[in-house]
Amino acid sequence: MAEETIFTKIIKGEIPSTIIYKDDQACAFLDINPKAEHHVLIVPVKPIPTVSDVEPEDEPMLGHLFTVARKVAEKYGVQKSGYRLIFNCGPDGLQEVPHIHMHFLAGGNLGLAGFPVKAGKKA
Repeated sequence: MAEETIFTKIIKGEIPSTIIYKDDQACAFLDINPKAEHHVLIVPVKPIPTVSDVEPEDEPMLGHLFTVARKVAEKYGVQKSGYRLIFNCGPDGLQEVPHIHMHFLAGGNLGLAGFPVKAGKKA
């Protein structure tokens, strides 16, 4: 079993967080250091350290994360204007917590790096 992380503690309710969505497979909550107007982390309830640790039996649950992302997009009204979904993997991929998670970023033009574009600047 993977080590307990801040995300498993949030899922269990041991650490306070603003939870946007939760079911038996996934939990979505606000990022404490947002990089966009809407920055939500969507994590599987099952702790998997990195994308490199995903097994074939995890495929249905990982597909469910995308369904949760659609629900988050609907909540924020950005399903038509757009949003970005990002998985980071390992230290070189800038993954900070060893529990796979999808970043949902939305709210204005996100630019190439995932951060909002300032008025008058192109991505």
